[in-house]
Amino acid sequence: MTVPQRLSIATLGVSDLVASTAFYESLGWVKSGSSMDTITFFQMEGSVFGLYERHALADDAEVSSEGYGFRGVTFALNVDSEAGVDEVFAAWVAAGAAAQVQPHKAFWGGYSSYVADPDGHLWEIAYNPYAEFGPDGRLVLAPPAD
Repeated sequence: MTVPQRLSIATLGVSDLVASTAFYESLGWVKSGSSMDTITFFQMEGSVFGLYERHALADDAEVSSEGYGFRGVTFALNVDSEAGVDEVFAAWVAAGAAAQVQPHKAFWGGYSSYVADPDGHLWEIAYNPYAEFGPDGRLVLAPPAD
C-alpha cells in the first residue's frame, strides 16, 4: 500500500476552547456543524482545522501536555499577493494574534510574516510567487523535477 500524500485534519491543543474558537471566528472563519462542545472544526480548502483542549488532546495521544516554546512546527496561510499578506497580517493582529515577524521580502523570493495565535501556535502568512492557486482555492506547487 502507498500511504496517501495528504493532510486531512490539523488539530491544535488550546488552553481555552471557547476563547480560541472565538479568535478564529473573529477572522471570519466559519465553525463546522460537526463541531461539538469539546472540539471545534473549521472546513478549510482541502482539509479540516480543529481546536481541542490541550490536556484532552495530549490524553488522546497518550503524551504529556507539558511543554512550551517553539513546537517545531508552523502553519502557513498563503495569499495571492504581497498586499494580501499585509492585509491578512493586520487582520490577525487586530483579532488578537501576536505579531512575531512583520511582513517583509523573504530570502526565498517571496513575501512573508509570522503571527502567533492566543496559545502561541505560529502561523506564517505568505505570498509565494513560485506557486499558484488552483480553481478550488488550493495552493499548487510545481510538479516534481524529473
